[in-house]
Amino acid sequence: MTSTSARRWRRRLPDTATTEAGAPTLARRLGRLDLTAMGVGTIVGAGIFVITGVAAAEKAGPAIVLSFILAGTVCALVALCYSELAAMVPVSGSAYTYTYATLGEAPAFLVGWNLLLEFIIAGAAVAIGWSGTTVSALESMFGITVPKALAAGPAEGGVVNLPAMLIIAAIVVVLVGEVTLTARITKALVTVTIGVLVLVVAVGAPHVDIGNWTPFAPFGLGGVIGGAAIAFFAFLGFDVVAASAEEARDPRRDVPFAIIGTVLIATLLYALVSAVLTGIAPFAALNNGAPIATAFGRLHIGWIGNVIVIASIIALSKGLLMVVYAQVRLMFAMCRDRLLPYGLAVTGKRSTPTRLTLVLGVLGAMVAGLLPIDIVVELVNIGALSAFAVVCVGVLVLRRVEPDRERPFRTPFVPLVPILALTGCALLATTLDALTWVRFAVWVLVGIGVYLGYGRKRSTLVEA
Repeated sequence: MTSTSARRWRRRLPDTATTEAGAPTLARRLGRLDLTAMGVGTIVGAGIFVITGVAAAEKAGPAIVLSFILAGTVCALVALCYSELAAMVPVSGSAYTYTYATLGEAPAFLVGWNLLLEFIIAGAAVAIGWSGTTVSALESMFGITVPKALAAGPAEGGVVNLPAMLIIAAIVVVLVGEVTLTARITKALVTVTIGVLVLVVAVGAPHVDIGNWTPFAPFGLGGVIGGAAIAFFAFLGFDVVAASAEEARDPRRDVPFAIIGTVLIATLLYALVSAVLTGIAPFAALNNGAPIATAFGRLHIGWIGNVIVIASIIALSKGLLMVVYAQVRLMFAMCRDRLLPYGLAVTGKRSTPTRLTLVLGVLGAMVAGLLPIDIVVELVNIGALSAFAVVCVGVLVLRRVEPDRERPFRTPFVPLVPILALTGCALLATTLDALTWVRFAVWVLVGIGVYLGYGRKRSTLVEA
């Protein structure tokens, strides 16, 4: 094996956040509270306000509570693997960077390519949920009806989902500023989000009709697992924490803390909220992008319901902010490695990748404006599951090839935890529709073409 091909197979893990001379870098300005707030801000607010209804109506029924617990358990195992690598490689890129260091350039590109699918589509899904909740609130609270042609994509009988596109545009405006601005806004909105979900449980619990929980698992065990595969979308926030490692002041300690804490907090809140929602309304009635608004709209409880709906809109805005932030940081790492156009990684006066933010914002707005939420959610999950599985493999590989490497955080019970995490990812992936796998295969083939035709010839390893 030549020296170049050996480097292409695996790039040694850096001790610190190193880049090629003159390459763009990000400023380290985020503390432990910032990181945890960003993770919780992405998880608690995006998934619960968007996909609970779809997963309950089409997959699990009231047993969506068990689906969230199963998805949370799998994510907790994956989070332990993420934490080990995040503490060792404190740079942007998340699973892409980890794969580059353990399995090599080509697998890393495909992981990064699939994560781009995950984040771009996740942002679109949250934007669609924001649109559905906002349109519903305008009609119920102010009597303003947004024409369906402007509030839904072509597959849902409309022309374009304009509110979804507009909220992405607003998020882009925030993200071109300093990262500390994003962190301050996120911490404030996380407080609102947690308060909203506590209010949902407190106000909704007395209105629960136990009859709505019968049958509890109408689609059987397969439905619970299928619901977990959809609910997996709700746990993407810890990946956002990993993506922000290069901007953390003490990434070796704070990133693992934030990753694990985020998953635990989210699992508890999701189980409680989903139990209340399916108890308030028949699960079949929640099959839309705004399940909380739908459920509380049936109660006619006046101003409290309106407060919950408005706060839901705020929480979705915050979740979208974090998802777009993560996709920009991921692509920044790939562009900096010259696997995608290097010019896009240029940072502005505020040390933020403005060009990437604008490009990805336009792409996300197009997806949100034209695609329905069910297709969007399943594409998110298959991209995430593939990337998470590779991270687990990376931990196993690195323990073998660099057993004496310093590990500020160590995944416990290796190889058991990575193997269980891999098994969980595979189990959830098998429940996704065949058409989702076809779409994913097409995306992967396009990625292989981009790598062979562009990235492989221009990457930093070629110049090394």
